[in-house]
Amino acid sequence: MADEKKIGVYLCSDCGIGEALDLDELEKVATSEFKVPVCKKHPFLCSREGAQVIKDDLNSGEVDKVVIAACSPRVNTDVFGFDPLKHVVERVNLREQVVWSQPSGEDDKEPTQMMAADYLRMGITKAEKSEVPEPKIADVSRTVLVVGGGVTGLTSAIEASAAGYKVVLVEKSGELGGWAKKMYRIFPSKPPFAELEQPTIAAKIEAAKHDDNITIHTGTTISSIEGGPGEYKVTIDRNGTSETFDAGSIVLATGWKPYDANRLDNLGYGRYKNVVTNLEMEELVTKGNGKVLRPSDNKPVKNVVFMQCAGQRDENHVPYCSTVCCNVSLKQAKYVRESDPDAGAFIIYKDMRTMGLYENFYKSVQDDEGIFLSKGEILNIEEASNGALHVTVDNQLLDRKMTVEADMVVLATGMVSSMVPDDKAVNNLTPEYIGNIVKKETEDGEIEALEPESLILNLQYRQGPEMPHLKYGFPDSHFICFPYETRRTGIYSAGAVRHPMDAVQATADATGAALKAIQCMELTAQGRAVHPRTWDMTYPEIRFESCTQCRRCTVECPFGAYNEKDDGTPLEFPSRCRRCGVCMGACPQRVIAFKDYSVDMISSILKSIEVPDEGTFILGFVCENDAYPAFDMAGLNRMELNSNVRLIPLRCLGGLNLVWVADALSRGIDGILLLGCKYGDDYQCHYVKGSQMANERLGKVQETLDRLMLEAERVEQVQLAINDWEKLPVIINEFVEKIDEIGENPYKGF
Repeated sequence: MADEKKIGVYLCSDCGIGEALDLDELEKVATSEFKVPVCKKHPFLCSREGAQVIKDDLNSGEVDKVVIAACSPRVNTDVFGFDPLKHVVERVNLREQVVWSQPSGEDDKEPTQMMAADYLRMGITKAEKSEVPEPKIADVSRTVLVVGGGVTGLTSAIEASAAGYKVVLVEKSGELGGWAKKMYRIFPSKPPFAELEQPTIAAKIEAAKHDDNITIHTGTTISSIEGGPGEYKVTIDRNGTSETFDAGSIVLATGWKPYDANRLDNLGYGRYKNVVTNLEMEELVTKGNGKVLRPSDNKPVKNVVFMQCAGQRDENHVPYCSTVCCNVSLKQAKYVRESDPDAGAFIIYKDMRTMGLYENFYKSVQDDEGIFLSKGEILNIEEASNGALHVTVDNQLLDRKMTVEADMVVLATGMVSSMVPDDKAVNNLTPEYIGNIVKKETEDGEIEALEPESLILNLQYRQGPEMPHLKYGFPDSHFICFPYETRRTGIYSAGAVRHPMDAVQATADATGAALKAIQCMELTAQGRAVHPRTWDMTYPEIRFESCTQCRRCTVECPFGAYNEKDDGTPLEFPSRCRRCGVCMGACPQRVIAFKDYSVDMISSILKSIEVPDEGTFILGFVCENDAYPAFDMAGLNRMELNSNVRLIPLRCLGGLNLVWVADALSRGIDGILLLGCKYGDDYQCHYVKGSQMANERLGKVQETLDRLMLEAERVEQVQLAINDWEKLPVIINEFVEKIDEIGENPYKGF
């Protein structure tokens, strides 16, 4: 039987491991307890000679599963990166999370040795249960669908084409260029960042039109998008004529729209002809070929008041800052001065926000004696019989109220994502308004769904026809770690649809999104996951004969990887899957598994731990993306951690299955810590909702604890960012103290 395992265990003695641990005793764990056929020690396992020892055993066929007990699996991945399609490789972290995080005194050797032995047991158990992946290698479509023909969409199309990929660009209006085509001048883009520049959008339009790799459809909408990355079926409609084509990935670049100024009637918009929005001001100047003429009578203006944050940073209208409006007003104030050197401009602002090198532009405008800038608030606007506007301003710099007579007032209204329906207020959105199917559970456990009307993409996804969104309508994206990425694998948002930005930022954004779209197609072709587990070639495998059609997997997957058949059975779309394992944790029947990650595997791993008969003993389920590397950081900084803690890394804390809690507690483990990413509005979870789902599942742990007649406080979730590693000793010690007060697990010793 031992030979059938073909597992090789390799123990490294470098980096202080050999001095702190008895490797002969660890060897006995492998050979006596697990009967592994090969167990070798090496003084420098990550050296060329050390790695060759493992390669020789693999090449000879003596082993096909490798357990490397040395440094963290997060380092030396190239050295130990043996062919994953032929060999199972499991890393046991003896360095950072054992030797470097434990005291080195003579009295400390035994608990450190016990810790190392447990981690070796856990690693061998996982290797025994793991199988090599069977990737779904496919001949995918390598065409990028770009939705939107403004500056962002055009840039994405041109960049993807330059990389050698075909592009289909779909624009719903009759012409390309978007809002950028309506701009009279654009912000400075080169030193000294003081002078306005001619628009460049026309050159982009011509470049796209004459690019053989780019097919352009204007006056066109999307009727349907089916499938997933590498295999999308896209149906478009142009004047009632349908066309279907394949696409490998999608760039969502539908841009922004101005906030509806009719909601700002208190500022005179809609009542007074000479109160206009900043976008209307741009159109006036373009129409007048640089001249600023009053809308009511076409007379040249002498005084123009610009009101910043018109409805913005206001919970009743647009609660956020739109980033570009201050620069737009500075630009348009220069229009006024260039139109008539004797004319003046007044800019009333809450805060002047000109990011980066645009500060130089701001300073150049400050130096213009005809432009007056003041921090304040417009209190009232009244129209005189001659059409002039009397603007009452609370000047907060002078601490007094003043009245300015103006020929025009320009309202700096905000940018709203194009995904927000026209009839919805951006400050009061609920999920169903933008493509999310809203799920609720009925009393009998069934899942009801409310499907909203689609706006742009018409995705044929069980979870809804559009992008899941943040509270103001911007596509949900991991802004910290994975810009452009959305909760729909293979679809990347770019430009102002993602968050407010100017054309320069949108151009950079478009390039990034195009590269991510290309990466997605290439990884999908290799059967690999798309960020963050780009090396992963496993897929969820479902035992359909045991599926009860409960719909938990289809509802809880953060990325919509499953649709449903009519009877509720999950319908898999493997290329949508990010391999997070959330569906595995959600499944009450435990019928979802990966080749190297399953409910049974984790249960077996925790059962391999030797729980001592005395002393508080803690198990930690830790997220591999933040919490696990935080423990590595603690080890690197030689922070001492409690030796009665064992860690089991999870792909995502959202993959937590409640059976593991029951198994751990029934084994006599005294307490369980769940260490995962931050959740909430400013979440840090790499899988968006995983940590939050773990917290929701934690509410059901009480049932398990009640059944075992144990205290609820024995299980606790902690939000932990990777840079919170310094907090780990306190977090663990405080939890241990709490468990000490509760008392030992009564199942200990059984």
